[in-house]
Amino acid sequence: MYRLADYSYDLPQERIAQEPVRQRDTSRLLCVNRKTGALMHKFFYEIKHCLKPGDLVVINNTKVVPARLKGKKETGGRVEVLILDYASGFADFKTKGVFTCDCLVRASRAPKVGSFLFLGDGLTARVENSDNGILTLRFIFNGDISEIIKKIGDIPLPPYIKRQNQISEPEDRTNYQTVFASKEGAVAAPTAGLHFTGALMDDLAASGIEFAEITLHVGYGTFVPVRVDDIRDHRIHSEFYTVSRAAADRVTRARQQGRRVVAVGTTAVRTLEYLSEDNGHMAWGSGMCDLFIYPGYKFKCVDSIVTNFHLPESTLLMLVSAFAGRETVLSAYAAAIKEKYRFFSYGDAMFFE
Repeated sequence: MYRLADYSYDLPQERIAQEPVRQRDTSRLLCVNRKTGALMHKFFYEIKHCLKPGDLVVINNTKVVPARLKGKKETGGRVEVLILDYASGFADFKTKGVFTCDCLVRASRAPKVGSFLFLGDGLTARVENSDNGILTLRFIFNGDISEIIKKIGDIPLPPYIKRQNQISEPEDRTNYQTVFASKEGAVAAPTAGLHFTGALMDDLAASGIEFAEITLHVGYGTFVPVRVDDIRDHRIHSEFYTVSRAAADRVTRARQQGRRVVAVGTTAVRTLEYLSEDNGHMAWGSGMCDLFIYPGYKFKCVDSIVTNFHLPESTLLMLVSAFAGRETVLSAYAAAIKEKYRFFSYGDAMFFE
C-alpha cells in the first residue's frame, strides 16, 4: 500500500469535467459505506440523507485569488508568473511591509536573480532567489497589492481544465469559488465545497446540522505529482491555516458529545487532523500545515468526508484511501467511471461514512 503504483487507475479523458453543472447542488453524489463498501447513487441536494441531526459539518472558507500574472522581462520577452504562497506572503507583508512570494515563472529563458519582471498596472517583481525551478519574487508596487492582483491577475485553474490560451473565462471567477468563500489566499479552490448552495446550507441547518468554518489556503502544491516510488518518501507541501477559537471549540464539543465531525474536502481533513489531539480536543490559531495522510494513518477527529474524485497517484487519493481503504476507494472509482460520473475540480462528489 506504500507503492505509488498502488494509487493508479485509468480514467477516460471525457470523464474530466471542463465546466461545472449549471446548478451547483445538482451534481451527482456517490455515497460510500467504508465498512461494507456499499454504494448509493444520489444527487448532491440529497446529502441530507447522508447526514444526521447533530452532525458538525466543517467547511473551508478560503477564497481563490487571481494568482496568475502575465508580463515582460527586462529583455522584452514574455513571462507568466504563478504565485504559490500568496497567503503566507501577504501575512509577512502585513508585519514586515515586504511582499515576497515563491512563484513558478514561465518564460523562454528563466529570469536571472536580480532581474526585474514588469507585470502591468505599476506592479514590478525582482527575482530574489532561484531554487529547483521555484523563484522567490519581491513585488514592488504603489497602492493596495491585493487590489492590483485582482485587477491584472487570472484565476489559476488546474491544468486539466482546458481554456483557450489557458486563460480562465469570466464565469470561472464565480464558478471556481465556494458560496462561503470569504478569506482570500488560495491559489486553488477547496473543490468539495463547490457543490453547496446557500439554500442547501440553510435547509441542512434547519434540520439540525451544525456548521463550522476554518481556513486553509490551498496552495499549488496540491497539483504537484508524487515522484517517488515509496509514497512514505514524499514530502508534502505546507499550507497556511487559520482556525478561530470558536470553531475549534465547536469541534471539541462535538467530539466530546459523540457527534460526528464531517469534513468538507481534504483541506478540512488535513487541518482538523493536524490540530486535533487524541483526547478529542482541537487547538486553534494560525500556522503552516504539512500533514501528509496516507494509509496507516490513525484518524483522531474526522468521522465522515465529503470530497471530489481525485487524480491518480495524488496525495489526495492517498488521503481518502487512508480513511476508507484503498481497495474500497478504487472500487468506488471504478463504479463511478462505469456510471459516467464527472471527475476532478468541476466534477461530482463523494460522501464517505
